[in-house]
Amino acid sequence: MWITELLNLSHFHFIYFILVVLLASIVRGFSGFGFSAITVSLLSFILPPIQIVPIILILEVAVSIFMIPIIINNINWKFVFIFLSGIIFGSPIGLYILRNVPSNISHFLIAIIVIFFASLLFKGYKNTKLDKKIFKFITGIISGISNGIGTLGGLPVALYLLLISTKSVSIRASLAALFFFTDTYAFTISYFTGIVDKTIIYRALPLIIVLPLGVFIGNKFFKKSNEETYKKYVLKFLIIISIFGIAKLILGLN
Repeated sequence: MWITELLNLSHFHFIYFILVVLLASIVRGFSGFGFSAITVSLLSFILPPIQIVPIILILEVAVSIFMIPIIINNINWKFVFIFLSGIIFGSPIGLYILRNVPSNISHFLIAIIVIFFASLLFKGYKNTKLDKKIFKFITGIISGISNGIGTLGGLPVALYLLLISTKSVSIRASLAALFFFTDTYAFTISYFTGIVDKTIIYRALPLIIVLPLGVFIGNKFFKKSNEETYKKYVLKFLIIISIFGIAKLILGLN
């Protein structure tokens, strides 16, 4: 099949790619985060992180655009721009690590990051005393580093917003807006550092078609489902797939 040859993927891997992106976009449409954590964790079974990250950056920008009509009125722009200032500092550090660290180590780091932040989010810690500009800026730096390593910048920010008891509709909307800026920035850096090539672009384009469907389904869940129950289910899922990823590395499975 000429499409799979152009994408340099087997038929199975191409279908697997589509299903993972659909699942991740459903989660993103519901919670406002989790797209990158799911896609990077699951796609790391078939591709090295350095090939996955640029694709996910493109898809994150696209899915944020698709979400704009349903979240625009709930965006906290003050939060967004403070986080963004920290992310600008942190992203180059994360991309440097991605480019210079062997793929098995970066995969391991991605899995640990997912488990750590997902576990804290699952615990539901809250501390309104942390609602200060300096902590938002520091969170932004951590987010930028995580985003550069494996496009996982949403988890630190989501954790912080949950810690200071931000309303769920604001978390969802502000994260979607933040991702548009951060991932556009990170993708630009990736392009000029040579991480992006034609194969990356070819792989991303057909996947963009899947995103609106996932966002639509996820938004339906957000409106009708028990938010806390579903969020805990998603976080459990992230922890499980990350543990599988670590086991895969330890056992040396292909």
